[in-house]
Amino acid sequence: MTGERSGMTDGTPGETADGTVTRVFLGRVRTGSPAHGDSTALAVRGGRVVALGDEARALAEVAEEVVESGDGLLMPAFGDGHAHPLFGGLESFGPQIKDLTSVEAIVAEVARWAHAHPDAEWIVGASYDPALAPDGEFDARWLDAAVPDRPVVLRAYDYHTVWCNTEALRRAGVRDTTPEPRLGWIVRRPDGSPLGTLREWHACDLVLDQVPARDEAELVEAVRRACLAYARAGITWVQDAWIEPEMAEAYLAAAGHDALSVRVDLAQRADPDRWRDQRKQFDATRARVRAEGGPLLSARTVKYFSDGVIEGGTAALLAPYLDAPHSCGMPVWEPRALAEAVCAFDADGFETHIHAIGDAGVRAALDAVEAAVLANPARDRRPVITHVQLVDPADLPRFAALGVVANFEPLWAQPDPLQTDLSMPRIGAERSDRQYPMGELARDGVRISFGSDWPVSSYEPLEGIQVAVTRRTFDGDPEGGWIPRQRLTVEQALAAATSGVAHQAGADDRLALLPGAPADLVLLSADPRTVDPMAIRHVRVLGTWLAGAATYRAGEE
Repeated sequence: MTGERSGMTDGTPGETADGTVTRVFLGRVRTGSPAHGDSTALAVRGGRVVALGDEARALAEVAEEVVESGDGLLMPAFGDGHAHPLFGGLESFGPQIKDLTSVEAIVAEVARWAHAHPDAEWIVGASYDPALAPDGEFDARWLDAAVPDRPVVLRAYDYHTVWCNTEALRRAGVRDTTPEPRLGWIVRRPDGSPLGTLREWHACDLVLDQVPARDEAELVEAVRRACLAYARAGITWVQDAWIEPEMAEAYLAAAGHDALSVRVDLAQRADPDRWRDQRKQFDATRARVRAEGGPLLSARTVKYFSDGVIEGGTAALLAPYLDAPHSCGMPVWEPRALAEAVCAFDADGFETHIHAIGDAGVRAALDAVEAAVLANPARDRRPVITHVQLVDPADLPRFAALGVVANFEPLWAQPDPLQTDLSMPRIGAERSDRQYPMGELARDGVRISFGSDWPVSSYEPLEGIQVAVTRRTFDGDPEGGWIPRQRLTVEQALAAATSGVAHQAGADDRLALLPGAPADLVLLSADPRTVDPMAIRHVRVLGTWLAGAATYRAGEE
């Protein structure tokens, strides 16, 4: 590789001061533009695409670097339309429980970490598999066997459930007589004593609020690690979909320490109990990020949780759960209150991002978006409803009519144990057959974007793209695909992970690799459109460029 000049202009990564062509890529280029199709070369100057095809090839003689892609594919960089990078980075600091396959293995890892960190006041970890215990209910005594004298708190990988030991319950004051919180459940033994599993906001916070705050250096390092992981995956833009005030401070500090290597938009979480008081705070944070966050950081979005999750019995349903005929779940907001809040923040100029999983949760989210459209002046709003797991058929046409972006986490659209052991038994066959209707919405002309919800699930876009195309587990089940009418084509899935996310981000200049577009690029080892669909996840990322500057090169970590 030839030397690269380090001059910058306008604070944009990758821009050279003298206008020299910094890089020419020779090989197949997926521009992402249906009108232009594929090209054979691409040239970059000043952090932007300046030429394609023969014109780009002609610039190779004067370029600082020429990249031969061989059998690979150059395409627009991936985006992640819904994730929690700070949480993902922080998981690397605690017990590594994410991929463990038994309760015994998790307990052993907690014991190992606690022994290696005798001065840690609390043992904090995340992303255990909730399907490893019947009904997702974990006992504090299992953790007591490993760490009886210090508090242990572990989050399930859906981040809607907490498993903790007896000492953590004691410090949080959770006991037999503790009343059920308004938004949350304390899972109890038959005698009424707390089992050790807490579900949803107010219940989880009973313990989480006792955990000592992380220092700034740790938070900045967590952001840095998350950005490096994203760069290795070919990602250059991320929607952080859950920001509390201290998290915004961490991102601003990370920007100040040059720890950001992806573009990040912060979605501040609206609380149903205090959202009116949050309006001034959210506006102040947005202004501060605009002034101090640099070119990679923004705070243009407000996040709402309409409901919980099906596997935990807290997603809001139009009809009761089969295993709990008395319950239709746990709406986080009363629908009219959600609509009122969305209207208010929309009037303040924020974008809308609503977590909605159950069919009642999705309906409430659509109603809230519709209320904002009717109440406020017309503008180029791009509301997002994320997860979209279960939608009543009557509500499907409303996505296109309201201009809602349907953000899916495509890796979830497979019959894995979370589905077969927890979700499907709770909602039954008819509703199970309507899950993740990405194919149907795509045929209706709805803008689809992809996210990962990392660290809930893998941040690797190609893994999710494979599942979106096949609707099969990585082991190949079922052979014809799960709910095959909801499959996407490879081209549709690639678009959802690139231009769909760019549209969500309001970045119309990043919809396709055409002259003038920012050079946010990913180089893949093969073309996902031509490999076996069950092998898409094995395609490797060879390089990632943000505004023309390399953030990852395979072999140069």
